[in-house]
Amino acid sequence: MVNMKISEVKKKYRNQWILARVTKEKPGTHEVVEVQMIAHSPSRDKTYEALGKTRARHITHFYNGRIPKKGYAVAF
Repeated sequence: MVNMKISEVKKKYRNQWILARVTKEKPGTHEVVEVQMIAHSPSRDKTYEALGKTRARHITHFYNGRIPKKGYAVAF
């Protein structure tokens, strides 16, 4: 697996759910710097399926898209 900077992941996989193994953090802050991709998908269910199959221990799972404006609701 190839390490990717989190900034590269955010540019490449816009509006998708991301599941990745954390390979590097910023010292003292635990801010994710580099990851190895496990799965990505517009569907959260697909990344949950991958989560159930992975043996990785230190992972991050997040939606890489716009946060709705105040007053709007989103259902997944």
